[in-house]
Amino acid sequence: MAIKQITVFVENRQGALVEITDTLAKERVNIRALSIAETNDFGILRLIVNNEGKAEATLQEKGYLIKVTEVVGVKIGDEPGELTSALSVLDKEGINMEYLYAFMARTEKHAYVVLRVEDNAHAEKALTDAGFKIVTLFDIEKL
Repeated sequence: MAIKQITVFVENRQGALVEITDTLAKERVNIRALSIAETNDFGILRLIVNNEGKAEATLQEKGYLIKVTEVVGVKIGDEPGELTSALSVLDKEGINMEYLYAFMARTEKHAYVVLRVEDNAHAEKALTDAGFKIVTLFDIEKL
């Protein structure tokens, strides 16, 4: 079951990011994972949140340009080589990795990773078959 990622196009100026995080905080939307990439004029902020619907509506209401994308969340062991093991599963299945980033929360023995691939269902099946646990919206809400 893919999870929803919100991509926000952010003006590259001082205070722009805090405006977004403050907007979400005021609506009690908790950020569970994030990634930001920048260019000269704007940044691309990717978010996994505990309430995607509320975050999407709030950001649109505030005039932000957003896009919702389905991504795969996978739980991996917090040991050297575990990320390689998960990525190798996808590689063997011919699944192209577009990008990845990690959740902000971790447990003592596990880390959580967000994967953007072309075929979420194929990636989830391959990872599950290889013994990895797929992260669900329920898991995100508990973090």
